[in-house]
Amino acid sequence: MTLDTPTIDALAERLENCQLQVHDTHKITDDFPGMDWEDAYAIQAAILARKLARGQRLMGLKAGLTSFAKMKQMGVNSPVFGFMTDDYAVPHGGEAKMAELIHPKVEPEIAFVTKKALRGPGCHIGTVLDATDFVLPGIEVIDSRYRDFKFDLKSVIADNTSAARFVVGGSPARVSGLDLRTVGIVLEKNGLPVAFGAGAAVLGHPATAIAMLANHLGARGQEIPAGTLILSGGITEAVAVAAGDHVSLRVQGMGSTSLRFI
Repeated sequence: MTLDTPTIDALAERLENCQLQVHDTHKITDDFPGMDWEDAYAIQAAILARKLARGQRLMGLKAGLTSFAKMKQMGVNSPVFGFMTDDYAVPHGGEAKMAELIHPKVEPEIAFVTKKALRGPGCHIGTVLDATDFVLPGIEVIDSRYRDFKFDLKSVIADNTSAARFVVGGSPARVSGLDLRTVGIVLEKNGLPVAFGAGAAVLGHPATAIAMLANHLGARGQEIPAGTLILSGGITEAVAVAAGDHVSLRVQGMGSTSLRFI
């Protein structure tokens, strides 16, 4: 690490205040070009600590920038990992307030729920599938705190991978009856299809993202506990939304979920 604790705490406060006060900022590597990966994840952890100290609850984990389309869209070449707290949760079919968001976009995802703990190193697709209770459709609302959605990998990690809101729903499905590589998805906005894809768009298999997350945490002496909800990453490019938009996601064999922006 290159940053001291007071600097990490100050950057965490700055980024979370952007979320809470609904304003953007320039990417933090403009000010700290020498910061490293551990600095970035330490800032993210400090944001989580701030939320937990205010009584919010950890709702799950997420992988980001896991599809080749998304990597190309954002100009990066590696997945990132973050967390979801209860202030991000939208009920199935519920509403997200645009007044609380800066420049939101939506991503269609396959969500995993574990029945066993996962811990790296050495976690792989088979380990993940064996530890999965069920999968279901998920829509993540990303809302980078950086101006014009422009960032580098370290900056977006520190910003909790642009996490803002999420919704899951549909019909939970056991993975034993599914080939998650070929499962198709349709994302609709206001009743019109705006994105199509299949599970293989996420690193060849969405369980790969979960395995990478477990190995990432294992290197830090942590694990994915049993019963954890995990968003495996956007299958398509992110789609911008505005007030009045209704977004729904249909996933083959898993039903659908939706939310509305007001």
